[in-house]
Amino acid sequence: MNKSNLFIYLMMLAIITFPSCNTSNQTKGAVIGAGAGAAAGALLGKDNKAVAIILGAAVGGVAGGLIGNYMDKQAAKIQDDLEGATVERVGEGILITFDSGILFDIASYSLKPATRSNLDKLSVTMEKYNETEIRVLGHTDDTGTEKYNATLSKNRAGAVNTYLVSKGVASSRLTNTGYGELDPIATNETIEGREMNRRVEIVIVADKKLQRAAKNGDLTME
Repeated sequence: MNKSNLFIYLMMLAIITFPSCNTSNQTKGAVIGAGAGAAAGALLGKDNKAVAIILGAAVGGVAGGLIGNYMDKQAAKIQDDLEGATVERVGEGILITFDSGILFDIASYSLKPATRSNLDKLSVTMEKYNETEIRVLGHTDDTGTEKYNATLSKNRAGAVNTYLVSKGVASSRLTNTGYGELDPIATNETIEGREMNRRVEIVIVADKKLQRAAKNGDLTME
């Protein structure tokens, strides 16, 4: 890795690892995207599918900074609305993480009433900020067979996807994927780690229209 690429890598790693720094999210979007793109996804995302998706969709530069500002506003609204979810700004996107226990009963993919309320609020914000693509990612711990976990995670991601569509979010904006036990964020050797791995993530990134507006300098903020 040459010195230039090493610098970009270290900057990206610092931004994601230390989100409490004073650097604005608009600046973060520009730094992560500047010459990084798919390389960032390869470096940082190989053990984290959600981050790989966000960094792989980055456009970078000034346009990336404008998209970051757009995402700042959306993330703040989502954070205000949701209960029991973690909302993070990563690069030019947003990562929302739900503990599966909040969304579903054990071994079930039927949404709980409280989950429906959360998704009702989320759908309103998604409609307001409608120039985005939305990826729903389902994950499990490694309890049970790999085949069972893959099916359960896919069904859970699909249930969230289907509900958002029923609340008016365009199906063309949504995709869902079940990763089963293959994308852990913690050890499966402890109860706490397994709880962290049982999750549903919602990734929000700019769509092509928003990217074009940012590149052309036509992106307006409400």
